[in-house]
Amino acid sequence: MSAGLDIRPLSRSELPVPAAGLARWLIGKTLVREHRRGRMSGRIVETEAYVVGDASGHAYIGKTNRNASLFLERGHAYVYFVYGCWYSLNVSAGRAGIGTGVLLRALEPLEGIALMSRHRLGVREQDLARGPGNLATALNITRALDGHDLCAGGPLWLGDAVRPRGRLGSSTRIGISRETHRVLRFFEEGNRSVSGPRNPARVTPA
Repeated sequence: MSAGLDIRPLSRSELPVPAAGLARWLIGKTLVREHRRGRMSGRIVETEAYVVGDASGHAYIGKTNRNASLFLERGHAYVYFVYGCWYSLNVSAGRAGIGTGVLLRALEPLEGIALMSRHRLGVREQDLARGPGNLATALNITRALDGHDLCAGGPLWLGDAVRPRGRLGSSTRIGISRETHRVLRFFEEGNRSVSGPRNPARVTPA
C-alpha cells in the first residue's frame, strides 16, 4: 500500500445486505485506486441500488458472461461499458449466486487529484468523478477490474470513512426508464461532487 491517507480497508463481513442497505452505508466510505502512477482515492458521495427482481438492473435477465460479477459474494467489482463511451463501477451486493448491486455514481476526490486531472483534462476538482462514467475515467477503471475483490486490497479497494458523513439524502434513480418509482438513490446532501439533484427540498428524506 502506498503512502497517503491512513485508510482502513473494509472487510466483507462489514458490508450490509441487501443492496439498498449497502448503497446507504457506502455513502461517506472511501474508494481507493492503486494505480501504477500513484494512488487515487475519493469519498463515495452518491450511489444507486439495483435490487433483486429490479427490471432496470443488469441482473434481471439472469446470469450471463457479461454480468457474472453481479452474482459474486458482496464486495466485488462489476465493471461494464455503457453507451459505447465509458465504464461504470458497481459493487456486488448480495450473497453468492444472487444478482444485485450498487452503482457508484460519484466521488469527492481525496488523493491523486493531479493524476485524476490527467485522465479528465480541463475539469474542475469537484467534477473529476462526478457521475459514474467520469468516476471510472478519473480512476482509470476498466473492464480489466471486473470481478476484482474490493475487500482484498490490490488495485481497487473499499476503505472506511476518513471523516464523518454529512446528512444522507435519497431520491428516485437517474437515467433509467423502468422501475422509476423506486427511491434507491442515496447521496451526501450538499456535496458539490454529487451528480444529480442534491437540494433537500427535491428529495425524499432517507
